[in-house]
Amino acid sequence: MQQVRQKEEIRMRGTGPARRAIALAAVLAVGALASACSGPPAGEAAGKPVAGPAQAKPAPAAGARAEDRGTAGALAAYVEKVRKAQAARAAAAKKWGLAQTPLPAPPPPAVKPKITTRKGFETDGEGLPPVFTTVPTKEKIVFLTIDDGAEKDPELLRMMSELQIPYSAFLSDYLVKEDYGYFRKMQDAGVALHNHTLNHRYMPGLSYAQQKHEICDQQATLEKRYGKRPPLFRPPYGNYNENTLRAAQSCGVKAVPLWAAEAFPDRMEWREWDRDLHPGDIILTHFRGKKDWKGTMPDMIRKVMKTVTEKGYAVARLEDYV
Repeated sequence: MQQVRQKEEIRMRGTGPARRAIALAAVLAVGALASACSGPPAGEAAGKPVAGPAQAKPAPAAGARAEDRGTAGALAAYVEKVRKAQAARAAAAKKWGLAQTPLPAPPPPAVKPKITTRKGFETDGEGLPPVFTTVPTKEKIVFLTIDDGAEKDPELLRMMSELQIPYSAFLSDYLVKEDYGYFRKMQDAGVALHNHTLNHRYMPGLSYAQQKHEICDQQATLEKRYGKRPPLFRPPYGNYNENTLRAAQSCGVKAVPLWAAEAFPDRMEWREWDRDLHPGDIILTHFRGKKDWKGTMPDMIRKVMKTVTEKGYAVARLEDYV
């Protein structure tokens, strides 16, 4: 069994982390089952005496055997759960016109990684919420975030729910207030709603008091409408100064995620010099429709997922890591 496990680990090194985890879980489950079903020792089977009492190993306690069976059962159940989820995803992918089924994200970490401000994005202030474009992880995962709230396409809600693609919304009240109920449906589907200011103004051009109004009053509005004060804030246009971060911190913001790539229905735009995805990258897009874009929001999702999946990445939930 050890050789089988080693061969499987070697074979899976070139695949994504989620697939490696699934394959290894399956091997472990099969190994546990094989151990439980194995026959008597070779000497005993041939009618030869086995080692005497002084040399024989004691049989495992009933509790240990039960624990082994429980572990094998849990692994087998996990493999089956992932298999069923991917089968449903494959059907949804075909329905929504995706060329490939989105890859499953690995289980979230038991301990969230430490987030620090990206080099070159610092202000003079110390102890302020970190500003970052990528989450520190070695997993081949990325995070999808959607800004503002202008387009309220019901097809987006259906598509993302059926495909089970996680994403986070950063909302501006002057657009969201046209239909708070749309974003309530989004929240009910498991989407986290975060702060993108009241009126989407250019933050460095405002005084500290004005910035605090834009950020903290939006915190209060989101809490009133959706029952939760968001821990994450994204400044409009990605522009901020020390006052922005101080104001955000004063009303409960813990981190400021920006982005490493931006998605449109017809293209991807890149922040990094190599024009590529990296483990932990945050992808930005917007609530937009045909009047603003060359396509719909589902068209944009198709473009994102084509890019992400072809590069061997899965989309994970940002709030599981930050």
